[in-house]
Formats: sequence, C-alpha cells, structure tokens
Amino acid sequence: MDKNNSVITVEAIVHAPVEKVWEYWIEPDHITKWNTASDDWHTPLAENDLRAGGKFVSRMEAKDGSFGFDFGGVYDEVRAHEFISYKLEDGRKVEITFIPLENYTKVVEVFEPETTNPNEMQQEGWQAILNNFKKHAEQQ
Repeated sequence: MDKNNSVITVEAIVHAPVEKVWEYWIEPDHITKWNTASDDWHTPLAENDLRAGGKFVSRMEAKDGSFGFDFGGVYDEVRAHEFISYKLEDGRKVEITFIPLENYTKVVEVFEPETTNPNEMQQEGWQAILNNFKKHAEQQ
C-alpha cells in the first residue's frame, strides 16, 4: 500500500488464539454475525473465496430495510493466520495483519479512505465493526 496517500488504521486486541481469530474473520457463517457497525444494521449474506484473485462480498443492510449495499472486492494476497490484502470494487486497498501474541491476537486493518465521508467517520465505522468482531470472537 502506498503510505504517501492518506490511510486509516484501526486495530483491536482479541483475546483468542490466531487460529480462531483467522477462522472467525474468514468464515461466512461468522462474518454474518459480526460484520456491522451498529445494532440497527446486519449482514444477511456473506460469500468468501479466500485466495489471491478470489472475490468476497458481504450484503450490509439496515434492519428496517431502508438502505443496503454490497461490500466486496478481490483478494491480492493471502497468508494464512498472518496477512490479507484486497482491493475494493472502487479500487481502494485494504490490508489486514494478524499478530499472534501470548494469549491473544492483535488485528490491524489499514485502508484507503473513500472521498464521500469524513475520514473520522470512516475510522469510527471500521473500528466499530472491528470491535464487533472482537466481541464475537471472544464470546465463542
């Protein structure tokens, strides 16, 4: 990723081993349970072909049916239990690093922001989703 462009970083410490964190991150049955920024949204569908050149998509919708969109892209690089990079449909790049530590895993996401919404709003939204992931992975 070109660090000269503005990028946004979010991270979380997940109290679970990296193997479990990885599984919960990539399995569609889990993605549909954690991939939301707030309680009034949900992800009714997720598909994931986790390999370089593979595609993924998550359908994100407001629970009241007022709005929804597909969040998807194509993987550039996948290293099991370590690293994922992909390009979103609009060309923006995202990198996720999984860092195993003693009794937990640090998950770091770096992404290129879109230009419609303020960066602070994007960072808060992505952090909220990552916090939901942490909560889901730690409850199981």
